[in-house]
Amino acid sequence: MDPLTIELAPTLILSDRQFADICEHNRDIRFELTATGALIAMPPTGGDTGRRNTSLCGQLWDWNRRKKLGYAFDSSTAFKLPNGAIRSPDASWVARDRWMALTAEERQSFPPLCPDFVVELRSASDSLKPLQDKMQEYGDNGCRLGWLLDIQGQRVEVYRPGQGIDVISFDLETRQNLILSGDTVLPGFRLDLEDLLLV
Repeated sequence: MDPLTIELAPTLILSDRQFADICEHNRDIRFELTATGALIAMPPTGGDTGRRNTSLCGQLWDWNRRKKLGYAFDSSTAFKLPNGAIRSPDASWVARDRWMALTAEERQSFPPLCPDFVVELRSASDSLKPLQDKMQEYGDNGCRLGWLLDIQGQRVEVYRPGQGIDVISFDLETRQNLILSGDTVLPGFRLDLEDLLLV
């Protein structure tokens, strides 16, 4: 099921505190807020998507534990982007110096920055276009590397600032393109798509 978008503006503009209260009182739903003030309600994921997201976050966390170059986050973390949107990537990473430049209060709330690296995992019920728009938004707000993992389409869209979108097709049967590289943003990180794909 696609997320439900509720247009609040111009009648109601939610403050960060009000948005946090909505999230706190509706813990079974993941919320985001667009730059124009629309509230997006995303239903819980199914089993396959949850399993894949755990593999994704686990691989990122393990790399980060070894390299200690920054901080890894799962889908429950919401970031306040420079354009005012509050977004929750399925997995993300922030370089150590940028994270440590935040105050303790900023780190406790919705961190006011765009992650250096984001991943969105398309579930079977997700429409592709809203996810592509979200990836573009991350790039416009300072993300240095983004991956949109489209399992149904057997492809990954790679987003880098100032560059076109690279599309990498993968195939589990032929074992083609099952490793993604973190480039210079995540040096040495290699995401094993086979681990995500195996059912």
